[in-house]
Formats: sequence, C-alpha cells, structure tokens
Amino acid sequence: MATPEHLCPFGLKSKSLLEWRGYEVDDHLLTSRAEQDAFKAEHDVKTTPQTFIGGERVGGYDDLQRHFGKHVKSKDETTYRPVIAIFATTALMALALVFNLYEGFPIATWVKWFFAFSMVALALQKLQDVDGFVNGFLGYDLLARRKVTYGYIYPYAEAFAGLGMMALISNMNWAVLPVASVSLFIGTIGAVSVVKAVYIDKRELKCACVGGGSNVPLGFISLTENLVMMVMGAWMLAEWFSLI
Repeated sequence: MATPEHLCPFGLKSKSLLEWRGYEVDDHLLTSRAEQDAFKAEHDVKTTPQTFIGGERVGGYDDLQRHFGKHVKSKDETTYRPVIAIFATTALMALALVFNLYEGFPIATWVKWFFAFSMVALALQKLQDVDGFVNGFLGYDLLARRKVTYGYIYPYAEAFAGLGMMALISNMNWAVLPVASVSLFIGTIGAVSVVKAVYIDKRELKCACVGGGSNVPLGFISLTENLVMMVMGAWMLAEWFSLI
C-alpha cells in the first residue's frame, strides 16, 4: 500500500528481499483504501502486501521469509538479543574509553567502566517504560512484591549507582558510600530473588532486566546483572576503606 499518508514497510521489505534473491519484481501499488479492500476481497486475504511467484501466491512478508527458509520469530519467542546488544556495545564503549584515557590497557579499569556503562544502559531500558518494567519485576522480585513502590524506585536507583560509579572510578571520595551501598543493596535483593524464582521454585518467567515487554528469559542474564551490581558495590567499598 502506498498513499500520501502511509507507505507499507512490509511491502518495501518484501520487494527488497525478492530483489536480493535475484527476482525481477513487478510491483503493484495499492494507492487507496478502496483498492486495498478490493484486492483483499479478490484474493481472499486479510493483509497486504501479498507476493506471487510464477503466478502462485506465497503470502505476506512472514510467508515470504519462510518460503526462502528464513526463521520467523513468533511474538512470544524468547531471545537474548537485547542483552547481547547492550553488553557488546558497553564493552566496546569501555574499550574505547580505556584506550583513549589510560596508558597501556588496565584490565581492572576496563571491567569497572564496562560494568558502570552496562548498569546505566540497562537502567535506560527500564526508564523508557517504568510501568511496563514494574509489571514484569513484580513477577519475581521479593522486595517489590512486598513494597510495590520499590519497583518504581529500582530503575532510578540502578541509574544512580551506574552514573555514580562512572563519576568515582578515577576519583574515590566520600560519595562512594551512597553509590556503593545502593548498588550492593539492589544487587543483593535482585540476586536472591532470581535464585529463588528460577533455581529453587523452577519458574519460567520473562526477565525485566531490559524493561517491560521483553522476551528475555529470567535466569542467568538477570542473575549476572545483579551479581555485577553486588561486585561493583563491594569493590568500591573495599577500595574506599583501603584509602582511609
């Protein structure tokens, strides 16, 4: 469908996929709602676009992908892609920063920046839709189940801890105490909650670690996120006490 108000993205994607596969495409644009309704009635279909190869109807964009042997992800299919994208990007961000600001390559410093960047990135995902995050978080977090307000505070607390760590990595001062304490607290509660839900109660849940509506399964990834906050909090406290 191609009108001044709407250009169908699935039509463009279908055309691109066909051309990438070497097909010559005879593109029939539906330029009004009436044309679209008439097309649907003629071919007894519910959606457009529809692809025909050699006169045989293949179907919509998902059907076309399946025709070429591509996997089409279902709505409820679990995936680790969001967290892989976040951790890969924050690892590279930390790498770029360490290469530019430090001599040599101090591994421990890179790890600190990587953890801090990751915490902020994960907090940003939650802050996009706090209500959606809380809906998922209440499914397993022990403290949020007792005090729903904690679920609404959590994304801000995680952002505070991550940003605080970024500010303090190279300049330890008294502010370490609130930053590290918040990180250690929310990380510990989160880790205990995940262990209980997944490894003790054996529940299959979606993780709220990248915000509401994600299809990341609750388990190792969420546990890792919380362990990272625990480690960073404890690490910063240990360094602070060693300096005083």
